[in-house]
Amino acid sequence: MPEEDLVELKFRLYDGSDIGPFRYSPASTVAMLKERIVAEWPKDKKIAPKAANDVKLISAGKILENNKTVAQCKMPFGELPKGVITMHAVVQPSLAKAKTEKKVDETPKKNICSCSIL
Repeated sequence: MPEEDLVELKFRLYDGSDIGPFRYSPASTVAMLKERIVAEWPKDKKIAPKAANDVKLISAGKILENNKTVAQCKMPFGELPKGVITMHAVVQPSLAKAKTEKKVDETPKKNICSCSIL
């Protein structure tokens, strides 16, 4: 594939630091990008994804679907030729894990109501 066809992407993390930039083929899928993000995630961060499904990629305000390609996700406006496209990488654990962890952490709550008449 010619060098000029590659798309240069970097991924902005929650604290403002970046992963990348890396060059990708327009045929690369969002799932492939997520795998690379998990592999390249800085070890010193408090919040880190355990798997690719824990990462949500956001570009131009839209959450990208795993089966979409880089070419399909590229926004036509605001791009400079040979410019780096920034996508936001957000860690969001899968719902199944979050629900089981929440059940373990929850303690029964008592409803207490009191009134004082002076």
